[in-house]
Amino acid sequence: MKSLDELITNLKHQKSNKVAVAQAADKEVLLAVKKAVELQLATFILTGDKEEIQRLAEEVELDVHARSEIQIVDCLNEEASLEAVKSVNKGSAHVVMKGNVDTKSLLKAVLDKQYGLRTGRILSHVALFEIPGQERLIFLTDSAMNIAPTLEEKVQIVKNAVDVAKRSGWAMPKVAPLAAVEVINPSMQATIDAASLTQMNRRGQISGCVIDGPLAFDNAVSRISADQKGINSEVAGNADILMVPTIEVANALYKSFMYFAHAKVAAVISGASAPIVLTSRSDTSESKVYSLALALHSSK
Repeated sequence: MKSLDELITNLKHQKSNKVAVAQAADKEVLLAVKKAVELQLATFILTGDKEEIQRLAEEVELDVHARSEIQIVDCLNEEASLEAVKSVNKGSAHVVMKGNVDTKSLLKAVLDKQYGLRTGRILSHVALFEIPGQERLIFLTDSAMNIAPTLEEKVQIVKNAVDVAKRSGWAMPKVAPLAAVEVINPSMQATIDAASLTQMNRRGQISGCVIDGPLAFDNAVSRISADQKGINSEVAGNADILMVPTIEVANALYKSFMYFAHAKVAAVISGASAPIVLTSRSDTSESKVYSLALALHSSK
């Protein structure tokens, strides 16, 4: 897969997909809903203040009355997240999407003991980038959920990302655990964890992917750089998934891709019983549609 548009192409006409939007009274969210419906990617349950949703829908020329693909669940704004999560918990929808609601409120609903989407796994953020000048798409994890993950948590983060990648079309994704250097340094925990993940993969404790690390960023994404340093690896220079040691590293990479490389992005939260589209309120409707497509692949 070389473009995020392929995510959309591979999903068209699958009307059985249904997305529950938490607090849908947001113009960019409703634009994304409009585009997704026009592309026949999914049908929608919109939760929140019905009158406000209808008013904003009119502003973006989305006729919620004429569209059989759209259902509105009228509720107080503070109840919208739980209503959306309930829809997925009951099997009425397959994906939860964040609307005009803060992340904390949505995640509280996701983790609700009665109606939530708990699985026992940790939740982690998986982003897929289309970067100008690059011949392939590349995943990055985890830039939003886990601050300084332990080795055990990194194992789950890798598994979450691999699950998203495989459901999206990567048969055997290559995972690069990143560090500042490509050799094991006892003073740098990231290198020790990366080497442990590599060994766990070779022994079958982490399956469905190929892991090799530690790798510095340049060695992970550039075959020329890897060759110059004499790194003989199936992953070096060809990484599909970049797994970072801390949230600061991922956050900086994520924003560098967006602001310096002008990348396009799709992102989901993985680890719950259903994918969660947790885009920023400042994200464009285009990013939200791409994220929806990635989530719908992940829900298969």
